[in-house]
Amino acid sequence: MNIRIGSGIDFHQLVEGRDLWIGGVKIPHTKGALGHSDADVLLHAICDALLGALCLGDIGVHFPDTSGEFKDIDSKILLKRTFDLISKEGYSIVNIDTSLCLQAPKIKPYVDSMRETIAGILQISINHISIKATTTEKMGFVGREEGLVAYATVLLQKQ
Repeated sequence: MNIRIGSGIDFHQLVEGRDLWIGGVKIPHTKGALGHSDADVLLHAICDALLGALCLGDIGVHFPDTSGEFKDIDSKILLKRTFDLISKEGYSIVNIDTSLCLQAPKIKPYVDSMRETIAGILQISINHISIKATTTEKMGFVGREEGLVAYATVLLQKQ
């Protein structure tokens, strides 16, 4: 097949005493995401979407949270390694569409920086990356600011 689509989703708890990394950008907030790595929910969802498009498993297969190698790792490194796997298979990225679900903080001031960071790692135009955000209107674990969720969809094309 010359065209492949993949989807990814990731969840992380929000806790005090951790930095909040979203889309490769550190965002000032009273809470950060809890995880084995830096817990960048957006980059993890993109990794899963890329891997899923080519039936290569998921982020946990390639970067297990049981490995000390990935303890506190910068998720930008995970995204780069995932991109290398996709490139090795002969595919390039056509576009990425993402949605973040979090009550706070507002991420609009950081979206362009996120897009630039992701575009640089994935060697694509910033115009091929969409990052949207929504709240849950104070419902559920997201609404109570206990966690956040990211969804990603990617389209790949055989070179």
